[in-house]
Amino acid sequence: MKWSLFALLIGFGIDLLIGDPHSIPHPVVGIGKLISFLEKGLRQMFPKTDRGEIAAGGVLWVLVVVICTALPAGILYLCHRISPWLRLTGESIMCWQILATKALKDESMKVYTALESGDLEKSRHAVSMIVGRDTARLDDAGVTRAAVETVAENTSDGVVAPMLFLALGGAPLGFFYKAVNTMDSMLGYVEPPYKNIGLVPAKMDDLANFIPSRLSALLMIAAGFLLGLDGKNGWRIFRRDRFNHASPNSAQTESVCAGLLGVRLAGDAWYHGVLHKKKYIGDAAREITHRDIILTCRLLYMTAFVTLLLCALVKGIIIL
Repeated sequence: MKWSLFALLIGFGIDLLIGDPHSIPHPVVGIGKLISFLEKGLRQMFPKTDRGEIAAGGVLWVLVVVICTALPAGILYLCHRISPWLRLTGESIMCWQILATKALKDESMKVYTALESGDLEKSRHAVSMIVGRDTARLDDAGVTRAAVETVAENTSDGVVAPMLFLALGGAPLGFFYKAVNTMDSMLGYVEPPYKNIGLVPAKMDDLANFIPSRLSALLMIAAGFLLGLDGKNGWRIFRRDRFNHASPNSAQTESVCAGLLGVRLAGDAWYHGVLHKKKYIGDAAREITHRDIILTCRLLYMTAFVTLLLCALVKGIIIL
């Protein structure tokens, strides 16, 4: 267990230093290709009915998580047979690639820079890289809100949740989570052609994130207090609006962020050309501004540090 703790600490440090360089192949890209390959094959194998597509999605989910968990476990086992230091190196690299703190900040700050330049089309393109919604109709405030929302939501999905899984089961369990989350991102839509085949991946992602999303919200409130934000309002909005989303998990951290900043998030959004009616999250105590993207990134980092400290303390106590 101590090797996994050291690997988590080293991986977290590497992530903060270099993030996700596009020149280095990322395992999530490989997971995505595996999902696409299996989806294509299973669609041909199973009947093109609602039940057939749901069954195909279930088989796809099992195959992807087994492969993505077993492969890093096997690699680390072989590394350990050679040397514990080789295992530490390998697992540290895996932890780095599982976490996305700096990458999330860098991508959202591209949106901020584009907004500050006054180029709305460039801003829409930048935010389209980090959100799943249609961005062509978004105005300046809409782009800003989308960036803040995705940083708030992915503070859990991209940082806190994977860190918790890494702390519990090392890199193999971290890749298990990454596979579950990637399947939901690629297949978890309510519109055709993903409505049926994406049902099981979406539900399993909800299950995997049920506890982490709620822990993330509490840790974000603590981070908000440490940053001098309105922690009391963050707690109030969290209690009131944490279920104002189709997903049982997404509004957990979004509600905290809205309360801490004193802005209103969410509302109606377009996905694949279809307008989805959504409840608002938070109160419009003030208009959202470009600077809220910076504040949300600071909140992301502080939440990540608080989570790392908690994981290290708990894991350290267990080891002792």
